[in-house]
Amino acid sequence: MNAPWLRLEHVSYELSGKRLIDDLAHDFCSNEITVLLGPNGAGKSLTLRLCHGLITPTSGRVTWPGARPSGLRQAFVFQRPVLLRRSARANVDFALAGHEPNRTRRRERAARALERVGLLNQAEQPARTLSVGEQQRLALARSWALEPDVIFLDEPTASLDPAAVDQVERIIQAISTSGAKVVMTTHDLPQARRLAREVCFLHRGRLLESAPSETFFDAPRTAEAASFIQGRLFW
Repeated sequence: MNAPWLRLEHVSYELSGKRLIDDLAHDFCSNEITVLLGPNGAGKSLTLRLCHGLITPTSGRVTWPGARPSGLRQAFVFQRPVLLRRSARANVDFALAGHEPNRTRRRERAARALERVGLLNQAEQPARTLSVGEQQRLALARSWALEPDVIFLDEPTASLDPAAVDQVERIIQAISTSGAKVVMTTHDLPQARRLAREVCFLHRGRLLESAPSETFFDAPRTAEAASFIQGRLFW
């Protein structure tokens, strides 16, 4: 097994006196795609935000034992991407501005990122006039252009039609193949089966089990996971 690059040390998170994330302890070791799986309200998105540092645990720690002294380069793509009121190319260029001071090289990196997600022909189109699927691909291009060590994806295909889902999944697989670690949330079982190398199953803010994808789907250890896989409602 690979050494952990991200560790949750008994992480909990409370809001208005309610515990939403409860004592999460897990080592992220996979260098491929880890899927946080579970029903709506399980705490998947909150866990992703805790990992990325967007919110701070009420108790416990999030540590990066595998980071270089300079830290791991991270990127985060939201379910509904926030795009600037400018062209697709300018959105990527803006993200790169703090990382690549040379304007020519920045434009080259932006063009390469747009080409990898199939949006080079829409480079000068206003980002907010792109289709929903194209906007998500642009958000992925913007993050991928930064050459992150790890990228966090929060329900990246929610509300997309099947063709757009397929396009985004292909990009996610390409990002993983390029060497970036991917941690993503979904409640879509077929998608988890297609993409995940590792599955972390959450329910009511607790991590009930984690396992390689095939093991999880073939032999879940908990009744809650088995019910979820079989499509049965549970509380």
